[in-house]
Amino acid sequence: MSALRIGLYPGTFDPVTLGHSDIIRRGAKLVDKLIIGVTTNPSKNPMFTPEERMDMVLAEVARLGLENVEVVGFDALLMKFAEAQGASVIIRGLRAVADFEYEYQMAGMNQQLNASIETVFLMADISLQPIASKLVKEIALYGGDIAPFVAPHVRELVAVRVAELGLRGDL
Repeated sequence: MSALRIGLYPGTFDPVTLGHSDIIRRGAKLVDKLIIGVTTNPSKNPMFTPEERMDMVLAEVARLGLENVEVVGFDALLMKFAEAQGASVIIRGLRAVADFEYEYQMAGMNQQLNASIETVFLMADISLQPIASKLVKEIALYGGDIAPFVAPHVRELVAVRVAELGLRGDL
């Protein structure tokens, strides 16, 4: 009997976008169990708390109907978290050349930390490549329609947060 292949897809998911959902759906096909690691990253100026982001991702996984996916929060070195979860694969999504350069460097550093954990890159679906959480937040904050970029439940959460912040978002 072969060992369970566990994959880890880490990110801030602030908010989770249709691009993330595409990578989650496709990554879940490659492993027996996919862990979505929702991490803290204060430098990204998050709109949502780690708990709110985990809830968003959990709702998205439920919407996708994926049974082999688990959502776990973490605030640690990625490779230490991957080791603790028993992951043998880190899944990363790529949108553009700029993503590749950053991810290539990170994969190299991660390999130095633990060569037994592979990094697998998945190209985002062509229709979803321009979507980035940072841009989704910016569009929402300036009153633009984010419906083409996020699931309906995420759109509503972003609208509520923009209203709470007293900004001019009109979703």
